[in-house]
Amino acid sequence: MSPGLRQMHLAAHFPGVNNTTVWSDPEAGSHIDFSSFVHLAQTAERAKFDLFFLAEGLRMREHAGRLHELDVAGRPDNMTVLAALAAVTDRIGLMPTITTTYHEPHELARQLASLDHLSGGRAGWNVVTSSDAFTGANFRRGPYLRYEQRYERGGQFIEAANALWDSWRDDEQRVDPAAAAVGHGTPPGAFAFTGSQVAIAGEFTVPRCPQGRPVMLQAGDSTDGREFAARYADGIFSRHGTLEAGRRFYADVKARLATYGRSPEDLLILPGATFVLGDTDAEAHELAQEVRRRQVSGPHAIMFLEQLWNRDLSSYDPDGSLPDVEPDLDSDVRAQGSAQARSLNRDALATAREWRQRAEAEGLSIRELVIAMTARQTFIGSPATVAEQLDLHVQSHACDGFILVPHITPGGLDRFADDVVPLLQERGVFRSEYEGTTLREHLGLR
Repeated sequence: MSPGLRQMHLAAHFPGVNNTTVWSDPEAGSHIDFSSFVHLAQTAERAKFDLFFLAEGLRMREHAGRLHELDVAGRPDNMTVLAALAAVTDRIGLMPTITTTYHEPHELARQLASLDHLSGGRAGWNVVTSSDAFTGANFRRGPYLRYEQRYERGGQFIEAANALWDSWRDDEQRVDPAAAAVGHGTPPGAFAFTGSQVAIAGEFTVPRCPQGRPVMLQAGDSTDGREFAARYADGIFSRHGTLEAGRRFYADVKARLATYGRSPEDLLILPGATFVLGDTDAEAHELAQEVRRRQVSGPHAIMFLEQLWNRDLSSYDPDGSLPDVEPDLDSDVRAQGSAQARSLNRDALATAREWRQRAEAEGLSIRELVIAMTARQTFIGSPATVAEQLDLHVQSHACDGFILVPHITPGGLDRFADDVVPLLQERGVFRSEYEGTTLREHLGLR
């Protein structure tokens, strides 16, 4: 480590629902077999990454009543996978994505505390909030939660989970309840929390986590999401991967921390990032173009456009021009369970005009436009170029590190670990060895 240089944090992301994976690549493997999770996690640990990150969806997306072609069927439960990975890794953090809408604080706090004990202090939690009725139909509550209530429940959920984790002191061991009953001690773990969304009381059965509390990331980007993160989170899984957008987001969120009595170093900004490596920059850019075309097939381009237009566009040629009709704002939504579709539909007419203007200005077909708007790699070049780009973002306060999403699973991180990480270590901006044992220590968090 070099004094004066900001140190980089790195995480490996094993995607769940996505359009990043190139399924047609001969090297693409299973997203279900445990061996795939082991390969990516152990590669990341070999490269001294901070954490291994699992995405998750609680219902398979549908499009026009059929399963989305890019969803993974049969994906194992996140917590189960990570508990198993704790046995085949030693230092890397283990972080599931879990929603506060369809889980309960006691259930989740117990699972995460157990994972923290099993792993020796390596558990994390990517907090997400869900409000769509489509996903809610899988659960007892169904679509009860209004959109504006999701952060209300999320905040109370976190406060309740913290109360559970804090109900044991660091030095407490379990006391025999029979002894306590005759005045020889009070059992630890007593808790109570009351709010409009969460009201629980009882006795927590899992002792204090090795790292006190699991590390908490949050993935929202709205004003409410940024405020939520500033108040509760240890880090943000950001979508702002470009230098200037990253710097604006970084400054905005860090400035919010003082309101909650927190310092800038209490919250890490970690954008999701994709990459393509080649022996030369020219080779990498040529490969990136091929990757983009394989990520967006003709049928996928039409399906993606249907999310915005909310119409059946199957008669259109993906290599032809955009539809000459406007988005349908009145019919039932064709895409179910897609956060991307919900985002596009918030101002569909304006978005469609923007897309049409770009297609006309650059002479883009439907497929070419969808590629341009969706299938971009954050970093492209030789290992030296990519290492330089990554370092520039961190030193320029555009982020504190990256959550890397390879386009091939599970081997897509191999070359990055072998060729890019050593260059970052030579620059003095990334560790050569783990200095601590817990995820909080890896991330420099209190």
